[in-house]
Amino acid sequence: MLPLLDAVPAIRGLRGRPRRKPRRLYADRGYDFDKYRRLLWKRGIKPVIARRGVAHGSGLGKVRWVVERAFAWLHQFKRLRIRYERRADLHQGLLELACCLICLRRLRTSF
Repeated sequence: MLPLLDAVPAIRGLRGRPRRKPRRLYADRGYDFDKYRRLLWKRGIKPVIARRGVAHGSGLGKVRWVVERAFAWLHQFKRLRIRYERRADLHQGLLELACCLICLRRLRTSF
């Protein structure tokens, strides 16, 4: 988790120096360790991590379901679900084409 957090680019926002770290980190039960919570607090990031052994309904799903839905939309394209392309540029092109098709379909249904 920490190398991924270090790779986050600067966050644009209000005037001034851009933020180098997020204010909060949302995570699921797989990251429910006190070690991670302590390291995040030391970096000045508030951890919002679901607890293991606690019933669902912590409210994290309200934020995370957007990403899960996007993955489900992308998995409708079989070539992206099972990666047949060996070259990264071809896979990237198909991924961008799939995103364009998803946006087009969403625009057609919204009007």
